[in-house]
Amino acid sequence: MEKNMLYLKNGYMIDPASGTEGYRDILIEDDKIARILQPGEDCPHDGEEIDLNGQCVIPGLVDVHVHFRDPGFTHKEDIYTGAQAAMRGGFTTVVLMANTKPAVDNPETLSYVLDKGKETGIHIHTCANVSVGLQGRELTDMENLSRLGAAGFTDDGIPLLDEKLLRTALQRAAKCHKPVSLHEENPALITNNGINAGKASAHYGIGGSPREAEISMVERDLRIAVDEEADLSIQHISTKEAVELVRQAKKESSHIYAEATPHHFTLTEEAVIAHGTLAKMNPPLREEADRLAIIEGLKDGTIDMIATDHAPHSIEEKAKPLTEAPSGIIGLETSLSLGIRELVNKGHLSMSELIRKMSYAPAKLYHLDAGYLAEGGPADLTVFNPHKEWVVDSFASKAANSPFVGETMPGVIGYTICGGRIVYKNTERGY
Repeated sequence: MEKNMLYLKNGYMIDPASGTEGYRDILIEDDKIARILQPGEDCPHDGEEIDLNGQCVIPGLVDVHVHFRDPGFTHKEDIYTGAQAAMRGGFTTVVLMANTKPAVDNPETLSYVLDKGKETGIHIHTCANVSVGLQGRELTDMENLSRLGAAGFTDDGIPLLDEKLLRTALQRAAKCHKPVSLHEENPALITNNGINAGKASAHYGIGGSPREAEISMVERDLRIAVDEEADLSIQHISTKEAVELVRQAKKESSHIYAEATPHHFTLTEEAVIAHGTLAKMNPPLREEADRLAIIEGLKDGTIDMIATDHAPHSIEEKAKPLTEAPSGIIGLETSLSLGIRELVNKGHLSMSELIRKMSYAPAKLYHLDAGYLAEGGPADLTVFNPHKEWVVDSFASKAANSPFVGETMPGVIGYTICGGRIVYKNTERGY
């Protein structure tokens, strides 16, 4: 059988796994990287050749916290449109959250998601639920769901309040060698979620979500995870106190992880005053001190990875009054650009450090063969121009619920390559 070959010439390769950075040519054969060569090194081939003219070549990005709303809420997004948004944002691997309808708490729904994901052209993984029906009362058959392909476990969006249940879940997940990723907000402390209890809530005259709602849950769950030596990821961290709790827990255990979203390291509650429901999310945008603490956590390694929490909603849903509209924003198509703008261009992270947090680090947590560039490794790559700018004016996602619409951002994706095949080629932004 004739091999599918692709030759990427004159690219500036950044591999966060090995620390390699510099101009390289890359030969792809079928779904693997066959050779990585110095420019000008002889490499006869019969494949398509693309001259990248010095643009960046990185591992395909990996997002381990996305919502594709399928099954059950496909008016917001489905697996196909979510995958298109991922490709346009440079992602070749995503891990879906399990708060669908029906929830991913049974083999049938798990198979539905994974089978549909195989039709998209990128790698679609999914977590399964920790508890049956996201009710927080009875654990799912975690062992069987793990065998059938669940990448990890979560009840994202509905915090696990039963301490004993969580402890048992962590024990069982550890035996399956799978992480547990938790949304950390205590609903008992929240009057109106999605808005910080502070300047934003005062502006709208509502109760809001106090920082203690996150802090108390993070403190409890880190303690349990350290005891059980189980892989625990604190999702979309939003408070400076939670960042510090993770920092201290990491000194006691190598099983503690944390993720930050682009919106939490970019925006504060001021954005909710300016954009209303388009900046409403769980956990909410908080204060400038919290935003800076998240950036510091990314810099010193307390926060391992960047994940979007891509949360599509319809225009009609977001048009409801603030206290009735659902929380969440989309993020796959703006994530890399926000990382470049807020973290690299402002001197907080090197480009390689940013790419590590958006590829190799999340892949490592979920034991995925992704996030690196090496001979014999997967031919999942993203090509982008870090200097070229684009305007946020349209989305491949079904949804458009983003506070960044109309903004000019750096970092234009040129190609997204998954399994050795070009799944996205930029024809709309003058790449």
